[in-house]
Amino acid sequence: MEQSAGKIKSITGAGWQMGTFMNGNNLFFKILYCNGRNINEDDKSSTKPNESGKRMKKLAKQLKHHELLYITEGKGSILIEQKKYPLKEGMLFYLCPDITYNITLEMEGPACFLSVHFSCALVTFNDNVWDIKGEDGNLSFQPIHELKDYYQVEDIFKKLVDSWNKKTPGYEFVTKTFLCQLMIAINQNIKKQNQNYSISLKVEKVIEYLHQNISNKVTLQELSDLVHISPFYLSRAFKNSTGYTVIEYFNKIKIDKAKELMIESDKKVKDIAQMIGFGDEFYFSRIFKKIEGISPSEFYSKYVHGI
Repeated sequence: MEQSAGKIKSITGAGWQMGTFMNGNNLFFKILYCNGRNINEDDKSSTKPNESGKRMKKLAKQLKHHELLYITEGKGSILIEQKKYPLKEGMLFYLCPDITYNITLEMEGPACFLSVHFSCALVTFNDNVWDIKGEDGNLSFQPIHELKDYYQVEDIFKKLVDSWNKKTPGYEFVTKTFLCQLMIAINQNIKKQNQNYSISLKVEKVIEYLHQNISNKVTLQELSDLVHISPFYLSRAFKNSTGYTVIEYFNKIKIDKAKELMIESDKKVKDIAQMIGFGDEFYFSRIFKKIEGISPSEFYSKYVHGI
């Protein structure tokens, strides 16, 4: 099957890591529906008192797709695969396909949550060929996260649900964009909780240095001296923070700059390679194709000359 930007190679089942979304390989999302639900004290349907006399509301589901469920207010518990978790404000649940879960809400006060239901596939582009891996696995999110400093996550989630409910022209694309932003915000929030803040600052300093020296050769030892930690520890911290190794990240920003120069200037590929620190034009071409899926000359023909 021919496509304007390449051929579709295959549609196969495969699982994936959330890191594939963060480091450049693309998860394509199809949003099924969104919900912003407010269950208040007056909603007494399907409620039963527990042993202490509190009114409780129970919800049970088994999905054939993915769901992110975020609690904005309320107390209770959720049972996922025979494991019981407390339910309270700021908690995020990732519910996988074919998993039964039961939610029990205390009806002493309001209970509010936001949810988005979706399917997804992993889409990659290499050697001018699209590869689509169908849904046959789960994202690498843990089933439960108690988020800290969750304002950004909550704000994006509210915008996502609001966009879906209003259904203004183009709402499906806008909502899908918000879902991508939400995934990134969740990923960053979790990483910040798992990573020392001072290390985050060191990684940011390294990234800034790489951008400032995009036309130079930079060594790992040079970077470790810059932030006063060992090369091994820097490599691990950088990978955990960005999803890339240092060299992968540096090559990526170099290639992004090369594409910009190809489109906006009349310089030859050899000259552009030298401008961004590649002394060997053939090595530059190999790295370019590895990252972009096409060679520099193919990119030049396709996007500059429009052939």
